[in-house]
Amino acid sequence: MSSERPMFETRDRRELYDFIDSRGEVTYDDLVESDLLTDPDRYRQLVAVMKRDGILEEDDGTLRPALDAGTEETHHIDGTEVTIRPARQEDISGILGVMRQVAEEKRYIVAEDVAEQLSSDSALVRQDLEDQRFFVATINDEVVGWCAVETPRIDKLAHTGELTLGVLEEYRGRDIGSHLMQRALSWASKAGFHKVYNSIPATNAAGIEFLEEHDWNTEAIRRDHYRIDGAFVDEVMMALQLND
Repeated sequence: MSSERPMFETRDRRELYDFIDSRGEVTYDDLVESDLLTDPDRYRQLVAVMKRDGILEEDDGTLRPALDAGTEETHHIDGTEVTIRPARQEDISGILGVMRQVAEEKRYIVAEDVAEQLSSDSALVRQDLEDQRFFVATINDEVVGWCAVETPRIDKLAHTGELTLGVLEEYRGRDIGSHLMQRALSWASKAGFHKVYNSIPATNAAGIEFLEEHDWNTEAIRRDHYRIDGAFVDEVMMALQLND
């Protein structure tokens, strides 16, 4: 593994991180005295998001950069170097490309919804990136897969997260999806999630088998939940328990 400076989608997140990183650790009073804190509500939101994303750590009111912020993983698979890392703003078009290919296969309905969200205007894209933690797999700096964990906005569901995952068809069967999911699950566990879930059409036998091979369980089946190419298809609701 190698460490790099985290990439940020907004200037205020970058400025907050740079201020804390330059001092090693800071308190709320340090921020007030620096004139960096002009909007307390925005500050709390930024800190919450950056703690959730593993960029900042807090101990008794003291903030410091997380040791593994921005960490990259490099894997050599069949002679090809594959990098697994947190997504950056410039990865959006690549993520969309993978999602659209997966969505066109009509085996992963959630991918269509996420792709629609990321296709919207830049303000919504920034909000969506704050609501989800994205990881990407890249080969020669090109995105070939993604994995994301969505953070619920409802407190009673804050311990759960919806996990989405997809890899370009030509790169499947090489454990790229496994490496992506393990990276996302590691982050989710450290972030305090106790459960991740995923819902896919029953016709996606390969997807169901993949999750079962990684210890996911089927929690429920919703009959005739989807209509794909004129036919009704069941939805398989699967989940994995974390931090047991």
